[in-house]
Amino acid sequence: MATQIKPTQREILFDAADLIVSKTDLKGRITYANRTFCDISGYSEAEVIGQPHAMIRHPDMPRVVFKILWDAILAGREVFAYVKNMTKAGDHYWVFAHVTPSFDGARRVTGFHSNRRLPSRAALAKIEPLYRELVGLEASHRNGKEAVAASSAHLNALVAGKGQDYDRFVFSL
Repeated sequence: MATQIKPTQREILFDAADLIVSKTDLKGRITYANRTFCDISGYSEAEVIGQPHAMIRHPDMPRVVFKILWDAILAGREVFAYVKNMTKAGDHYWVFAHVTPSFDGARRVTGFHSNRRLPSRAALAKIEPLYRELVGLEASHRNGKEAVAASSAHLNALVAGKGQDYDRFVFSL
């Protein structure tokens, strides 16, 4: 969107039964958003269709999480992640996202489908300090490539130190 939205630090909660759904094309532009997506984000369907999904990205999110997400789905694999999103008003909401590639009849990736649910507060109590640490680490580097490389190395070391891969780590929270 044209204007820069400032975070308010207010959290929006939604019902555990709610399912936020969106679909994007290969470049991450929204091609579908369900009513729940629009209601929680504060955007109308007309405002989101054709826009980059990153329009709801909260600045507290470490870049490395999106690198993991994009690496997985571009390789044709599903991925799960905790994501802090930002509403049109600058409020935020946490989701537990399940993102999958969409395929055509020849098994070529044609886009992406994301279902998001309300995450557990216990998982957020663990993920929020980690994300703050990763964002701080990323901010200490000169450019985005170095920032993601540093946070990726840090996250990989943390996960490996627990004897897990990223997927197992996410589900252990």
